[in-house]
Parts: sequence; structure tokens; C-alpha cells
Amino acid sequence: MKYIYGPLKSRRLGMSLGVSLTPYKVCSFDCVYCQLGKTTEKTVEIGEYSSIEDIVAELKLWLAHHQKEINDLQYITLSGSGEPTLNIKIGRLIAEIKKIVSVPVAVITNASLLSLPEVRRALSGADLIVPSLDAVTEDVFARIDRPHEKIKIEDVIAGLVSLRKEFRGKIWLEVMLVRGLNDDLRHIRELQEVIQQINPDKIQLNSPVRATAEENVSAVPRSKLVKIKGMLGDKCEIV
Repeated sequence: MKYIYGPLKSRRLGMSLGVSLTPYKVCSFDCVYCQLGKTTEKTVEIGEYSSIEDIVAELKLWLAHHQKEINDLQYITLSGSGEPTLNIKIGRLIAEIKKIVSVPVAVITNASLLSLPEVRRALSGADLIVPSLDAVTEDVFARIDRPHEKIKIEDVIAGLVSLRKEFRGKIWLEVMLVRGLNDDLRHIRELQEVIQQINPDKIQLNSPVRATAEENVSAVPRSKLVKIKGMLGDKCEIV
């Protein structure tokens, strides 16, 4: 299939059926740790990169042929091979999914466009949003996430704070830590202060375990992850 993949057993979401809303590696970031490789089109331009009608048709086809597997799904997850919020019709897709299946909808996003009210409104029908926040200073942000030049970390943070105020579903904030890039404890303390402002339902602490876009990207030792987990509080879990 072109848009639907899985179901996959996810460490974060359990059994999840994935949906891709953009062509391969159309993204607003070029993260050093990305398991899909380097971004081929770095953009902040919102458009209908993939036809929502075609995605819905493919999803209906999958559902029709996998009746027994539907009950095992924890989520239908909008993520895939690029940044899903770049697709201007993501809100319509969420609504269409809700019409045809009762499985909760999750959106995995790099949070780069959450400063836009129209993007936050488009996500309002989801059950779970899993945004990422790997940095809270501009220099660390540039090193690890390598964002499009128009994206500033203060806007990302403001978007996350606004999302928490407006969104009625759950927010699980993912923090990807890379050894030597964003795991300095001074940065973690700044991160902790920002996370308190965002007030997510859960903090998911992660570190690369598979091949990444760049060489020499190393995981943070487990002992340090445990220490950072303690700093971030009871809502934090290592995934």
C-alpha cells in the first residue's frame, strides 16, 4: 500500500496502524537521529502533499480485508515518512477516520507548526498528540533538529503551550536525547522548566537505538537516562 503501513508494535503506542500524509522525507526538520535518513525536501509550506481522498480509500480497503486485526489496534497513527502537519487536510483526515472506525487517532509531530492556530485547530479531533521537544535553546535546536530557517525554538515552545491550553485529548511529549548534543544537565534543567509550562500528560524519554541519518550519533547511557528521568519528574518514562 502507498499510504498505510503496519500494524506495528510500538514501544510508545502499542499496536498501531500507520498513515503517511506526505511523500518520503518531506519535513520541516532534518534531525540527526532520524531513522528514515536525511530530509529530501525541507519545507514549512503547508499543502495537500498526498490526497486525503486516496488515503481514506486505501484505509477503507485495509479495514475491509483485516477485520480480525482491527480489535487489536490501540491507535491509528498519523506520522509516516514526513511531518504530517504539513498536509493542509490533516483535520479532514482525522474526521474521516472517525467516521469509519472507532480506533483512537494519534498524531506524531515534530511540533514545528503548532505555533499556527489553524494547525492546532486541525488536530483538535485527535485523541492523542505526541509532539517532540529535543531542545529549548536555539543553538542546541540547530544542532540536533536542524530545522527550516523560518522555525525558531521559542515559537515551537509557544505552540506547545497553546496546544495544551486548547487540546482536550492527551499529550505525550517525546524528548529524544543524543549523547553530546542535548544531554548536558544544564540543558536538561532548562528543558524541565519549559516542560512544566507545557504540562503534558506524559513525558517519553528516548535515545537512538537504530541506524540514524548521521553517523556517530550515540545513545545516552541508561544510567544517565535514569538520572534525567528523575529530574523530569513522575510523568516521565524511558521508552
